[in-house]
Amino acid sequence: MSFARGTEITMWRNPDRPAIMRGVSFALVVAAIACATHAGAQQRAQRSAKPAEVATEAADPTRVFSAIVKVSTHAIPDARSSATLGSEREGTGVVIGDNGLILTIGYLIVEADEVNIVDSRGRTLSARIVGYDHISGLGLLRTIAPLDAKPVQLGDSSKAATRDPVMIASSGEDNVAFARIVSKRAFSGNWEYALDEALFTSPPTTNWSGAALFDREGKLLGVGSLIVREANEDEPKVPGNMFVPINVLKPILQDLVATGHRAGPARPWLGISTDEVSGRLVVTRVSDDSPADRAGVGVGDIILGVAGEAVRTQAEFYRKVWSQGAGTQIALRILQGVDIKEVGVASIDRVEYFKRPTTY
Repeated sequence: MSFARGTEITMWRNPDRPAIMRGVSFALVVAAIACATHAGAQQRAQRSAKPAEVATEAADPTRVFSAIVKVSTHAIPDARSSATLGSEREGTGVVIGDNGLILTIGYLIVEADEVNIVDSRGRTLSARIVGYDHISGLGLLRTIAPLDAKPVQLGDSSKAATRDPVMIASSGEDNVAFARIVSKRAFSGNWEYALDEALFTSPPTTNWSGAALFDREGKLLGVGSLIVREANEDEPKVPGNMFVPINVLKPILQDLVATGHRAGPARPWLGISTDEVSGRLVVTRVSDDSPADRAGVGVGDIILGVAGEAVRTQAEFYRKVWSQGAGTQIALRILQGVDIKEVGVASIDRVEYFKRPTTY
């Protein structure tokens, strides 16, 4: 299955086995990244690595790779998210806490009623959803039976810098990829999603959904979300992957574990997908029976303003909508055909849109 989101292209990979690479020293990983990303470069880099390139803190590769698991989920019947995400979803998770606490990308678990993980030893274990956070796009799972894996250490994504070498670990055949961070910048997605700062890496890896991004010390920097056409800001543009930084998780982790969601008021959600086209914000999709759908917003409409203020970009649109709480009436000014209309959209918390809220 594949689907597109604005300028981002996302697709699912169905790995046949959870084979996870073991015995890789992180000194070798750093050297390999510095020289090349193909497999043959690993041996060359090991011979030519300089002391300055070697990580100052050695990581236990067995611990790191044993913490990588395959995540497989099945959505509830007639799940609303199946229209864009499909009913069968696969990706990667990484053990970050005791008692089998696993971090993954949230779209794998939205409206899921069956969750299984395959560990590094090939065992299939049932898991339950612990928490989901639409604002960050992250999700937490916990295995029902004990998981024989030690949690990885969380890094500091704020200290990650452009040109830093990184390793991407995922479940499946192509389970390890070497890359560099090519940019750190704000990200806006057309599905009412934005991050103040995201990590972009290149070259791209194909198994990005929930993939674990590690620094040279074997600490977790982020979680894989997308493949993108333009990962860097400079020319020439190169394709790559977008990762949700691990620092986004840290302030909400305790709340997600305790209650299944972050504390505080929910963001308003309208059910509109938009793309920036020639300086205009064009509606490209309206979720069925969403607040926007009920208000009469349609595909092809152009959003001109929110609450009397003009908007031309996704970032402006989200900032103005999110400044109001969920459950409030959002005043949109739209160009519908040749007519300019004022439309009131009764916003909701996005989790209320799910047909059967996930039990945490």
